[in-house]
Amino acid sequence: MKRLAIFAYGLVSYAVFFATFLYAVGFIGNLWVPKSIDSPRDVSMGTALLVNLGLLALFAVQHSVMARPAFKRWWTRIVPVAAERSTYVLFSSLALIVLFWFWQPMGGMVWDIAAPWGVDAMYSAYAAGWALLLYCTFLIDHFDLFGLRQVWLQLIGKPCSPVDFKTPWLYRQVRHPLYIGWLLIIWATPTMSVAHLVFAVMSTAYILVGIQLEEHDLINAHPEYAEYKKRVPMLLPISLRRKGKVRDADVNPATRPTI
Repeated sequence: MKRLAIFAYGLVSYAVFFATFLYAVGFIGNLWVPKSIDSPRDVSMGTALLVNLGLLALFAVQHSVMARPAFKRWWTRIVPVAAERSTYVLFSSLALIVLFWFWQPMGGMVWDIAAPWGVDAMYSAYAAGWALLLYCTFLIDHFDLFGLRQVWLQLIGKPCSPVDFKTPWLYRQVRHPLYIGWLLIIWATPTMSVAHLVFAVMSTAYILVGIQLEEHDLINAHPEYAEYKKRVPMLLPISLRRKGKVRDADVNPATRPTI
């Protein structure tokens, strides 16, 4: 009965994530949803800025703290190990839902592209960002990333061993292609409002800081990641190869995004 309950919990957590994911597409892109990043403003600029910074900080703290190994060791004394990743996914989704619900549009305009080709180009880049992000989750292991693998294996009574490091083609070009997807998502917009700019700048800063935290954990867990980090650039596909470095086939690292 306990195994079935944990499995059901994992499914519910994934369903909440998927609904949140779909809403995020509309929220950031000002598409389809009842409240988006640029809905009409109803509070002062200063109040909106403080609320939005608080919401972004809440998400950043939740997303980073719960991803750290020390927190996981403590947390799994409370929740079953098989449900740890599903719980992380659920809490991350809830933090985003809170952000969507309480976000305060701010008005103001940084840029507004009117040319049809420019609008189409921006929305194409926006769609490409979401497609890249989703594609990268499957390159890593979508079902492990969102907790479904863990709850399924405990349901059928099999041990859940860590996913092997791997370097699909994208991960041999840059270490974090998934975050390139996120950067496209937050910056590719034909209409950049002040609220959207705050969201984009703070999210970019969080990604850059979070990558450092994530890679610190990865090096501690997998010493070979340090060599991989030297050979493969972080976000821009610029070669860092130097004489004496090992070949791609010599190590097999890939990351599970945790920031």
